[in-house]
Amino acid sequence: MNILQEADKIINQRSEEAERKYGPIDLANERAAKLASVLCNKQITVEDIYWFKIALKLAREAKCHKEDNLLDLAAYIGALNNYHINKTAS
Repeated sequence: MNILQEADKIINQRSEEAERKYGPIDLANERAAKLASVLCNKQITVEDIYWFKIALKLAREAKCHKEDNLLDLAAYIGALNNYHINKTAS
């Protein structure tokens, strides 16, 4: 399966499975932003969390190629786009 199709399945088509494991990705990133804000003693946004995850996957891929890095990277970019769409729709 194409890596972009796989990322789409992870982010857009497996919401029930995601909710059983970790909950919706935006909610998990909201929690992470709150925790990171306390730990860093400065405001960290949900968007910052997405960018951090993207940066981490790029850093890992730069060190050593692994298809999972690219899959997660594509999925995080898709999820960030969904976040922006949902944010402007509300």
